[in-house]
Amino acid sequence: MNIVFTYGLYVLTGVLLMLSFMKSKAKTALSLKKAWRMFFGILPQFLAILFLIGLLLAVLQPDTIQAIIGSRSGIKGIIVSGLLGSVTIIPALIAFPIASELLKNGAGMMQIAVFISTLTTVGFATMPIEVKYLGRKATLLRNFLALLFSFAVAYIIGRVLG
Repeated sequence: MNIVFTYGLYVLTGVLLMLSFMKSKAKTALSLKKAWRMFFGILPQFLAILFLIGLLLAVLQPDTIQAIIGSRSGIKGIIVSGLLGSVTIIPALIAFPIASELLKNGAGMMQIAVFISTLTTVGFATMPIEVKYLGRKATLLRNFLALLFSFAVAYIIGRVLG
């Protein structure tokens, strides 16, 4: 099923690209050039993160991952995942392969859900910039609410998928 879906997306993308090309060759060529530049812009980060994941998974055995952020790690594992996501600065596009590998190596669904959610919504590392533009009160409130929301999302995902 998964491979059929993947190939279906490739076919759909190809068809839409051809339709775009037939409508406007210049705009399609420009957007493909932009996409290519974006791809090469994110490639170094992506490769570095994949290298770090490989290194991390070589050092940490699945039993260790299960003990720290596995489904049986409970609230402690959820909090650890939430803190890691809150202080990590990586694009969400790169976080998804990390989450996939962690799940394959014993991480729990709720723990990964809170990790991804805090990673994309809570920004402890970027707080100084946010304070500069939004103010201290708004920044703290937004991050606090995002943190609460992340734990709520993890709970719901744990109930639905767990």
